[in-house]
Amino acid sequence: QVQLVESGGGLVQPGGSLNLSCVVSGSISSFNTMGWYRQAPGSQRGMVASITSGGGTYYANSVKGRFTISRHNAKRTVYLQMNSLKPEDTALYYCNSFPRPFGSWGQGTQVTVSS
Repeated sequence: QVQLVESGGGLVQPGGSLNLSCVVSGSISSFNTMGWYRQAPGSQRGMVASITSGGGTYYANSVKGRFTISRHNAKRTVYLQMNSLKPEDTALYYCNSFPRPFGSWGQGTQVTVSS
């Protein structure tokens, strides 16, 4: 059983910053590529950033240059530094394995960007 616990979300004004964290615990075969996903109301969940075990990163065009994904392998923790936030970044943010998510998802952390 894998547990994913996301934290760090909140309400922020446009142009502000947030730093999300995700701790992975439980039985997994290996801590490989991880991704941050988000889901806005009425939309499908989509991946916004991913990072390999070696630190290689990928970003969706919508967040490129504003978001930075990182990880601490020994702590099984993945981070998402979000800068220059926009109202369209408002969503519930999750982390999970990428491209094949673990069998379960965490509760997510809500990010709301509004003035």
